[in-house]
Amino acid sequence: MDRIGIIGVGEIGRAIVDGLCDGVDQPPKIYLSPRGARTAAELSQRYPNVHVCADNRDVVHRSELVILAVRPQDRVEALAGLRVSSDRVVVSVLTGVAISELRRTLDTDAIVVRAIPLPSARERRSVTVTCPSHPAVDDLFGSLGGTLTVADEATLNVFQVLTATLTAHYRYLATLTDWAARQGIPAEGADRYIRGLFQGVGRALGDDTRSLQQLASDHETPGGLNERLRTTWFDPANAEALAKVLDSLLSDLK
Repeated sequence: MDRIGIIGVGEIGRAIVDGLCDGVDQPPKIYLSPRGARTAAELSQRYPNVHVCADNRDVVHRSELVILAVRPQDRVEALAGLRVSSDRVVVSVLTGVAISELRRTLDTDAIVVRAIPLPSARERRSVTVTCPSHPAVDDLFGSLGGTLTVADEATLNVFQVLTATLTAHYRYLATLTDWAARQGIPAEGADRYIRGLFQGVGRALGDDTRSLQQLASDHETPGGLNERLRTTWFDPANAEALAKVLDSLLSDLK
């Protein structure tokens, strides 16, 4: 589709715009809501095909495909009074908000697709989970790294929980950096080393010929430091605690 609207220009909205526009010869026209005004203005200055609309109704009016990217707790205010005609396609990236609720809120029988794009959409490396499948949506996210379509919203919620682990990984890396600093390593050097170490992990993950379990085995030796840390810190009790938290998050989404 040539005309895409985005309501809610936060981290994910920005990533989608960058992925669709940066270095692209013929990007689509993109219409942004005034929510996140600073980011929207910045993007419209960077890309000539990006425009900031007067309000959310104007976004819907100008677009063929509308992406709802506001925070779930802001949806009532952001979507109040919006009506979407049946010839539009709506893509919701709102966590835990069912398609049936969105149809009631928007008073529409338009196609509504839920999606979980990742920040890596800006590098066109996001594997985006979608439900249900729709050709225009699959094409959109296919251009941003690929789609993984699931059969129902219950399955999509499982993937939504997996995305909730992201900031825990960042905090884990920050904890390692802080520990190194306490050992006398300059903070800048510790930060640089940790980033380089785990960027290497990211590249290893690109090798899909090896399972995650195999990658773990390949990076440790019996009795070595890696194995000792894994078996001592990430023991069965720790793994079970993580599983319980994931179960709890999934229950909340249901």
